[in-house]
Amino acid sequence: MTIGDIKSLATVPFDFDSFSKQNGDTYWLASELIDILGYANITSFRKVINKAMIVCTNLNIDLGNNIRQVISKDGTHDYRLSRFACYLCAMNADVRKQKVSQIQAYFIAYTEAFSKWIEHENAIERVYIRGEISEHERQISGVAKQHGVEIYAYFQNAGYMGLYNMSLNKLRDLKGIPDKRTPLDFMGTTELAANLFRITQTEERIKNQDIKGQASLERTAEEVGKDVRKIMVKNGGTAPEDLPVAPDIKSVKKQLKQTHKKMLKQDKK
Repeated sequence: MTIGDIKSLATVPFDFDSFSKQNGDTYWLASELIDILGYANITSFRKVINKAMIVCTNLNIDLGNNIRQVISKDGTHDYRLSRFACYLCAMNADVRKQKVSQIQAYFIAYTEAFSKWIEHENAIERVYIRGEISEHERQISGVAKQHGVEIYAYFQNAGYMGLYNMSLNKLRDLKGIPDKRTPLDFMGTTELAANLFRITQTEERIKNQDIKGQASLERTAEEVGKDVRKIMVKNGGTAPEDLPVAPDIKSVKKQLKQTHKKMLKQDKK
């Protein structure tokens, strides 16, 4: 889908607000949003909602005010969604569905960002994956210490050595990452996904093979990193250290929070 396609779709009349409900706040029901986006049922759409919930949490945006599970009149489970929640769901939905493209175009036009349409999708995906990495880093830290890691920084650095053929500090220098900031905050979706895969697979190998001891665990982290590196170079033709630096995730989160505030202000009017 090109920017031209987005602009063309955005000219199609689409009264999204006609589906809204009022009960103190403006909201939409997921059971109706799935029809707007072309999904078959709420079950097939639940993964999209769950992802939107995680993004809200990663942005420190109150979840209860944006996504709330409710019981419909017929006794089935439904979700009450704010405009921002609908935006997150739309940007995470299956773009192969034409209705999804239409509603994405609506939201991009709404947030006045035609020229940056792809950044919306990437921004939300980056926030989601970055949050997943933070969670799995906490998990692997506990697993590594249980299996004998005494100096976690060395173990962590070994994973970067495997994936990037260089230490964490050299990677930071190469990409111009500010001191005391993690390179993860400046990675695009492809690079973030590679690191998430590296971390989760390292944890699985440690647990499945019951690897113990600082040296053995460092070696495992480096080996898994090398395996992921081979896959990236083979499939994408680009080494991870050569991938472009992405905007600071803190700025991305700030922009998404501003979008949330803008939508909230509009609905309060």
